[in-house]
Amino acid sequence: MSMGVFFALAFFLVFWSVSDQSDLVTKSKQLGSHMSETDFNSKTTAFDALDGRDLTLKTIIVTGANTGIGFETAKALAQAGAKVILACRSSGTGQAAADAINQETGNDNAVFAELDLGSVDSIVKFTEQLDTDTVDILICNAGLVCSNYETTGEGIEATVGVCHYGHFLLVKLLMPQLLASEKPRIVMVSSVSHTSPAKLSFDLFPMPKDKFKMMVAYGQAKLANVLMANELQRKFGAQGLSACSLHPGTLITTDIGRRSRFMSIVMKLVSPLTKSPSQGASTTICCALQDADRVAGKYFSDCQPHDMSEEARDPEVAAKLWQLSEDWVAQVMDARAS
Repeated sequence: MSMGVFFALAFFLVFWSVSDQSDLVTKSKQLGSHMSETDFNSKTTAFDALDGRDLTLKTIIVTGANTGIGFETAKALAQAGAKVILACRSSGTGQAAADAINQETGNDNAVFAELDLGSVDSIVKFTEQLDTDTVDILICNAGLVCSNYETTGEGIEATVGVCHYGHFLLVKLLMPQLLASEKPRIVMVSSVSHTSPAKLSFDLFPMPKDKFKMMVAYGQAKLANVLMANELQRKFGAQGLSACSLHPGTLITTDIGRRSRFMSIVMKLVSPLTKSPSQGASTTICCALQDADRVAGKYFSDCQPHDMSEEARDPEVAAKLWQLSEDWVAQVMDARAS
């Protein structure tokens, strides 16, 4: 994709999102603070989406919580009383984020734990050092966009490696603690980009270096997020777990483009036209806290259920991706043990 085409697509998505939600903005102003879940919209903030809930005694993990949407998600949840574990790659920014949240909320509910989703060793270490028998909510928020081909510690393309495979292993290792919760919830932060490519090409998943295209890799990763949430619901719903996925908003200011100078520039240019990080986090909060009957197996956008792509709805594709991911986990864990 050329730079001109990408800029055109980016601005189209932003202006489409803004114009499409104009009626919701008006409705939000009219209703003021007296909004029900069905009235939440693109202008709802993370704290609005809490809807007065008391999360005391809840333990929640948010990956990539040191900046942007993840930070605002963690801050709102900590404000509501939950113990929030900020699972972040950088110890410096991760600890600083936890300290900032605790200072702003006036409590000590936010704690930092190091987690690099591009490293199997780091994921295993994170789960082994976790000092809780129960995880009530896992929010898989961390993401990545790479301008150039990069790999994880295990040698696979980094965008898919971090966004999908890293989270898949994390979920697998945390499943005992999740199922120990009365009402466990897994939230996959995906994107409208899950619609492109229209089909998940397993021959190019993850993409090899000679076939790498930045936005295709990102679209693959986001499609995998939705497919994973849907398969989690099918596999573990009967055990009380609910899983869902979401689009937080188009090109919200965040750290996802940290390895792409081009993406960083684009996001900076369009940031005045997009949601704030708190508004972006509101859909995550809705998916994490609303009743399972409303969110289970669903895809959300602007705090409301929204259509996912045809490929994302296909249970055969989801099952195939799940088995591929299980095979990868078996391979890397065997290699680690040897």
